[in-house]
Amino acid sequence: MEKVDKVEVLISEEQLEKRVREIAEAINEDFQGKEILLVGILKGAVIFMADIARRLSLPVTMDFMAVSSYGSATKSSGAVQIIKDIEMSIEGKNVIVVEDIVDSGLTLKYLLENLWARGPEDVKTCVLLDKPEARQVEVPIDYKGFEIPNQFAVGYGLDYDQKYRNLPYVGVLDSL
Repeated sequence: MEKVDKVEVLISEEQLEKRVREIAEAINEDFQGKEILLVGILKGAVIFMADIARRLSLPVTMDFMAVSSYGSATKSSGAVQIIKDIEMSIEGKNVIVVEDIVDSGLTLKYLLENLWARGPEDVKTCVLLDKPEARQVEVPIDYKGFEIPNQFAVGYGLDYDQKYRNLPYVGVLDSL
């Protein structure tokens, strides 16, 4: 029988819902009268992005990128690779990159440089979790969910070895 890890709740479902609502309200205000393109970073940002998108009152299009800097490890390797690129042109568009977590900052820095080179009107960042203690490079975070300690988080889209994404809260595994 497979061992089931215990998960300690770090951010509750209620806290997530409240913060998502606040972030969506800020985006609605900042981009009033404009269209936006949400670019979700797969796979971790899917749930967060879906919840944000449902609360936006603006015209919204969505696309996704998949990047890798972890593999199956719990720490970023720092080498970023685009596995799936966005399918539409972002030239002249207002883009919001939706990311699950920023720790070293290397992945987000790479993504922002890559996207800005494509000629958008604007690029903002919307990040569920920020680990400032782990930062190696500074990156702008325009819409931030929560700051967390330098622990490996799971749930609400974040995984460990492709498991735990479906948890309705953010937690920390007792075995890591």
